[in-house]
Amino acid sequence: MDPLGARLNIVEEKELCRWANAYIPSYPDPGEERESRFPVNEDFNRKVVLWEGDITTLNCTAIVNTTNETLTDRNLISERIFQAAGPDLRAECSNHLKTCRTGEAKMTKGYNLPARYIIHTVGPRYNVKYRTAAESALFNCYRNSLQIARENNLQSIGLCVVNQPKRGYPPDEGAHIALRTVRRFLEKYDSSLETIVFAVTDNDEDIYRRVMPLYFPRTKAEEQAVLDEIPADVGNEEGEPFIQERQIRIMDKPIGAEDSTEADESFEEGLLGLGGKVGAHGFATMEGDHDKARMQQLQGKNSEEQILLEQQRRYQRWLKRSKTDDLSDIAALRVLYQSGTDIFGRPVVVIVGRNFPVNVIDLDKIVTWFFTTFTASSIKDKVRSVQSVQELYHTIPPEQLDIPPFVLDHDIQLHGPMHRQSISNPDFSSSEDAGNL
Repeated sequence: MDPLGARLNIVEEKELCRWANAYIPSYPDPGEERESRFPVNEDFNRKVVLWEGDITTLNCTAIVNTTNETLTDRNLISERIFQAAGPDLRAECSNHLKTCRTGEAKMTKGYNLPARYIIHTVGPRYNVKYRTAAESALFNCYRNSLQIARENNLQSIGLCVVNQPKRGYPPDEGAHIALRTVRRFLEKYDSSLETIVFAVTDNDEDIYRRVMPLYFPRTKAEEQAVLDEIPADVGNEEGEPFIQERQIRIMDKPIGAEDSTEADESFEEGLLGLGGKVGAHGFATMEGDHDKARMQQLQGKNSEEQILLEQQRRYQRWLKRSKTDDLSDIAALRVLYQSGTDIFGRPVVVIVGRNFPVNVIDLDKIVTWFFTTFTASSIKDKVRSVQSVQELYHTIPPEQLDIPPFVLDHDIQLHGPMHRQSISNPDFSSSEDAGNL
């Protein structure tokens, strides 16, 4: 520092070499041109920077700090940031932020740093068994950091390597997630940020320099040369990792599809195959005045046949609504998943109680949505509650289950990765993890 306390080693982000101006190796003639999922975009290449250096010296609007849930991680990047920012940063984290969950991002002032703000995020611990959950959490780290910058109209951001070695995340896989998340963000919010700096250490520079052309090709020759190196799974339109089988199969307007007639006929055939069971389960009997119906039955006014016919009528009404109502808002809640089958071939249903806004949601629409998600033959009368995902694994092999990544991540946080709990009744037809999830 100079005598007035000003830092002398400040690096101005505006003076850094843009990726568009970085050295481009020569590539052979690709021959026939193929379509790329990440085509050349000169605007993006002028926004992104690959820079190896100390992120605490970077003069941009905000920098990202990778830390732990209590904001006290002692990794190299976090320690440098806290030391350079001064004691006020630690006081704000202790008194105001206090905690930050895995995948979340929170912002503080930059204090003595050249950057005006610091965005703190918590990277995941890597476990091969829970790989998808770790990928989703790391995606959220980058995505939420960029979203905070966008919401606060920040002009530039310095992204550190969130996946630190002490948490066991493979650096190559981490680089792919970081780069494709930024690419997808720019595709959606091109005008939000002027500069995004990938501030890497010397250990990560070679990896990022090798992977960046996959997501930010600068020429057609480079775009075509790296096509075969792009992973088969590059996530959804946001860049988030996903497995197709875990997606909720629901359309905004089921009867609007071209082949809806054939699908409806097939669905109706499945219903007819159930015989007298149609209308005999809880969805058909949940409607109406049960006390009045029971009183009429005791007085001999309602026969068993009449009751069954009434239940079937209600069932058909729910089925009709499921084909015509717009249920996209219900699907967006991510409450209900059909995640596989148990060893007896019965469907396993995961209900995420944490996402269920019982006080504000239209329960009629929830019931209607169930019919668009599961066939009638999949609906079972018996529902069991389990306290953790691990309990399912005692009865159902993990490879048969497609549990949503955030559910696995939450279960690990709640019970720990080595959680084991005995099962009092191994005969599960479905699972409702509403107690803890």
